[in-house]
Amino acid sequence: MTDTILERCAAKGLRMTEQRRVIAEVLETSRDHPDVEELYARAATRDPNISIATVYRTVKLFEEAGILERVDFGDGRARYEDAEREHHDHLIDLSTGDVIEFVDPEIEALQEKIAQKLGYRLKGHKLELYGVPIKKD
Repeated sequence: MTDTILERCAAKGLRMTEQRRVIAEVLETSRDHPDVEELYARAATRDPNISIATVYRTVKLFEEAGILERVDFGDGRARYEDAEREHHDHLIDLSTGDVIEFVDPEIEALQEKIAQKLGYRLKGHKLELYGVPIKKD
């Protein structure tokens, strides 16, 4: 993936207001999985005139355009990430809510093997692990 969120918005013909640009830039620099309220707080530091309604509408527009992907980690909050990020899986820390992204070649190979064994060609997958830290002695 080399295109930025702004470039993909332009390629899809989305009209980009200044506030949508700010929201896209906030999303582009996010290394976590923010929900709308977190996006609003970050965008409002750049443009205090942005409303939370604008953020909701923009997130919905970007999601419908395939630019953002909605993720749900079971905490009741819809979170978002760039739909074209490199493939990764998630480990969710149930004690803090932190989301750790990881890629494991052995897990990837095993998923392919399982699909093939069941007579399928894997076209995609999502893996979410939920856990708590192991106490160290």
